[in-house]
Amino acid sequence: QVQLVESGGGLVQAGGSLRLSCAAPGSTFSTYCMAWFLQVPGKEREFVAAISWRGTRTYYTDSVKGRFTISRDNARNTVYLQMNSLKSEDTAVYYCAADPSYTGSSPDPYDHWGLGTQVTVSS
Repeated sequence: QVQLVESGGGLVQAGGSLRLSCAAPGSTFSTYCMAWFLQVPGKEREFVAAISWRGTRTYYTDSVKGRFTISRDNARNTVYLQMNSLKSEDTAVYYCAADPSYTGSSPDPYDHWGLGTQVTVSS
């Protein structure tokens, strides 16, 4: 079982930055592919970014390319999402997800999920 704990959300003005963290205590973190999703009320969970278990491959949805960066520190069992040039439409709850091999954009295959962290961007 992989426990995921997100942090770093908050209220920020449009154009500002936030860095989300997802901690995964335990020795198996480095063997998991990790991803970030967002969800707004009444909508499906949406893919934001994913990273391979070594961190050599990253994937982004088009709307965040050039603004968001996913990275990981396997020594710290943590994955990050650096969010720059934030827009009001980025407002959502952001979730961290893990899977042994999947880095795709569908939420269904991911085995493990955190409880989410709220990001609110004021215009």
